[in-house]
Amino acid sequence: MIPIGTRGVTTEIIEREDWSMYVNITRSSNVHHLALSTTKIVLEWTKAVTFIITVVFMLLVFGLEKGLKNYTPTVTYLLITGFYFIMTEKVFVETFFSWLDYRKFDYFEGMETFYCPALLLAMQITISCLFLFLCFVYGNFRLVVLSSFTNVRIKYRELQDRYLIPLSKELSKLSCYRMATPSEIRGHDDVCAVCLTAMSCARITPCQHFFHADCLRRCLKESYKCPICQYDLFKSQSIISGQ
Repeated sequence: MIPIGTRGVTTEIIEREDWSMYVNITRSSNVHHLALSTTKIVLEWTKAVTFIITVVFMLLVFGLEKGLKNYTPTVTYLLITGFYFIMTEKVFVETFFSWLDYRKFDYFEGMETFYCPALLLAMQITISCLFLFLCFVYGNFRLVVLSSFTNVRIKYRELQDRYLIPLSKELSKLSCYRMATPSEIRGHDDVCAVCLTAMSCARITPCQHFFHADCLRRCLKESYKCPICQYDLFKSQSIISGQ
């Protein structure tokens, strides 16, 4: 049986779809409601602080069971667990994604929605491997076996199935269209015809039109025709694949 209070929280977590920190005035509007957004941000941070306090008290309780004098977490342990907690904290994840989307690194070609969670999961796996190595050195083999499955194996499968495989499929579709050089982009001196923003990196179609990689990827999901001249991109892609 699940307690009534816990049942409500569990239902909220399962059925909740919007994890944004902001509240829009209407569902179809991007204008934020200042008062409600402020209240929601305060509540989210309150929950995060409450969680941290709970963890601290749990550590104190476990420490009291063994004796506070004998329970002294090392600096290395605190750093590793602290970094791991930050990588999984919702506020940090949203901040990291916003920063990555704001910087617009050319390497990601506007596909931060694929790269951002993959990077975070890869960092989590790396920190878990470091923790496993330290557990192996100190002879805690039971924790090594348990954590290698829950923190490494499961997360690696999630990384591969949810992010790496879809990313590789999208990149394989874009591989038929070469990347424009900086000189070509400067000579083109135009905006992307799909999103109408300036281009610092672009892909070139066989009909010599320039698009952001992410914009071209989205267009190819709807139709294999050039958004500008309606050139049949599927035919040229088949020819390239046949070669």
